[in-house]
Amino acid sequence: MKQVLNFLSDLYDNNNKLWFDAHKKEYQQANEKCNVIAEELIHGISKFDSSISGISIKDCTYRIYRDVRFSPDKTPYKTHIGIYVCRGGKKSNFAGYYFHIQPKGNNFLEGNLLSAGLYLAEPKIIKSVREEIDYNGEIFLENIKKADGFQFETYNKLKKMPKGFDENSKFAEYIKQKDFLLGKAISNNYLLQPNLAEKVVKEFKKTYNFISQLNKAVEFVLEDN
Repeated sequence: MKQVLNFLSDLYDNNNKLWFDAHKKEYQQANEKCNVIAEELIHGISKFDSSISGISIKDCTYRIYRDVRFSPDKTPYKTHIGIYVCRGGKKSNFAGYYFHIQPKGNNFLEGNLLSAGLYLAEPKIIKSVREEIDYNGEIFLENIKKADGFQFETYNKLKKMPKGFDENSKFAEYIKQKDFLLGKAISNNYLLQPNLAEKVVKEFKKTYNFISQLNKAVEFVLEDN
């Protein structure tokens, strides 16, 4: 993984096409290393979450090229590599397990991260998850607790309770959320450990009950269509 971290750090300092083209081989080598990790994560996670069985590397990895059409930031390349392992693949709308590698950065995802849950879900899915929390909030809290070492992310939420929910609910602060995520920051040294994928799988296993509860709410919406 040192090769991956070095490439991404250099890319952060040289985010332009001229430099990238000159270091294309380094990118390909780093990308191949991450594809191996992705394959290992799929295999490992499927042992405790059978719903992700059958997905491919392509289903859970992303292009390094940025879509700059509507962004004021015109730098052409992402300075991170993400692997999102979830039922049906990254475009399926289901909650899943996200491995984020970013040794340098200047946004809210700065740094390496393990994350589990739902991010930027469709409004109808968010509503369904809120209803699940409203009905089964104690289970939701217990599932967060089971994910030892992770914390529930609260950076993206409404100021007021959404329409149709009791503002005095015991679970109000969770119902207000727009994203439903557990996160755990990891260091560069963590990424340099032997048997990295095995260690990451062990961490993600702690979040399985949380993911399962979220996906119950997702299923309710998707099956109703």
